[in-house]
Amino acid sequence: MQIHVVRANESLTTIARAYNTTVNDIVEANDIPNPNNLVVGQAMVIPIVGSFYYVQPGDSLWSIGQKVGVPYQQIASANRISLNQQLYVGFRLYIPPRPKRRGEFNAYVEPRGTSVSPILETSAREAAPYLTYLAPFSFQALRDGSLKEPLLNQFPAIARANRNVLMMVITNQENDQFSNELGRILLNDIPVQDRFLNNIVATAKKYGFRDIHFDFEFLRPEDREAYNTFLRKAKARFQREGWLLSTALAPKTSATQQGAWYEAHDYRAHGQIVDFVVIMTYEWGYSGGPAMAVSPIDQVRRVLEYALTEMPPNKILMGQNLYGYDWTLPFVQGSVARAVSPQQAIELAAANNVPIQYDTKAQAPFFRYTAADRKQHEVWFEDARSIQAKFNLIKELGIRGMSYWKLGLAFPQNWLLIVENFNVVKRG
Repeated sequence: MQIHVVRANESLTTIARAYNTTVNDIVEANDIPNPNNLVVGQAMVIPIVGSFYYVQPGDSLWSIGQKVGVPYQQIASANRISLNQQLYVGFRLYIPPRPKRRGEFNAYVEPRGTSVSPILETSAREAAPYLTYLAPFSFQALRDGSLKEPLLNQFPAIARANRNVLMMVITNQENDQFSNELGRILLNDIPVQDRFLNNIVATAKKYGFRDIHFDFEFLRPEDREAYNTFLRKAKARFQREGWLLSTALAPKTSATQQGAWYEAHDYRAHGQIVDFVVIMTYEWGYSGGPAMAVSPIDQVRRVLEYALTEMPPNKILMGQNLYGYDWTLPFVQGSVARAVSPQQAIELAAANNVPIQYDTKAQAPFFRYTAADRKQHEVWFEDARSIQAKFNLIKELGIRGMSYWKLGLAFPQNWLLIVENFNVVKRG
């Protein structure tokens, strides 16, 4: 599979001809929202076997093999050239399909309101073949140890049909806000805690959940050890049922990192206790802050490299956003950016006739445009290049896989690139 970035004056016809494929195949693979109005800088996947690489200054067959993850001898053989052949800049080499490794993938799905929208259910059905876990968000713990259930609709059936482990996400949210007081009660009031665990077990059996996932955020720093103790108790209880235990962790870069989001999350203890963690490596660029990449890869790397000093790689799922933001400029404190899907971002660039740029440090696409009201906007989102960069990091660091927040936002290239890079583990 090839990632192609649209250049000036290109059309789907010329692109298809260059890769010996068809316009229909490209449109279908990418669900292209603007087939007659491509955007310069728009990244798409070309559904071919293998890929092509254009020789860059300083390249050799050996260095290219190291870069693309294919032995240089195979590259030479596939291109019918000698191992010592001189390569000139711009020469196109065919790269045979790369070897795949196993990977686990989770996606949260968050129904809102009084019913599950057909779009959200369709999104879950389309993503489930590429997932190991499906995670309806969320069961909200109550102060008496009972649970407020989310809308589940057909999600358990979708998980069963696609051999997904159904993940029971439990949060310390009250009125859609994480509550440290609710966390304090659940972690320190033992009769409430015992009732809480009993209710979790009964509910998990009722619906067929096989991973219990605690997303406890903004806990009091003094509850750090109480959280660890609770997880040990929960692990022993759930292990008797044959279930997994996982947690969501704030994106820390040191054990002593300060702040309400970080201090009660003990990476080393979670790494010892639970089966795996989801590290929330996104929201550097967030709806209430200034315009920037949502998950810049340099920052993601810093978090994961720290995590690897505290826990084994096979316990880490990298958190990944399936969305971007459209900010109004200049940024004003208190303003809120609009969330957009990758497909919506491309449509926005096309409608405003602006090119998509790519930040090589953040490994993320962005563009700027002027709205009808003459206000300037800046949009950061995800594309095939940015997600491939994250997949490369997963393979480099040897971690377990990736977890997506959240379904319902169209990003067709992502799912195709999962299959190109990984053999998805199925535990159902």
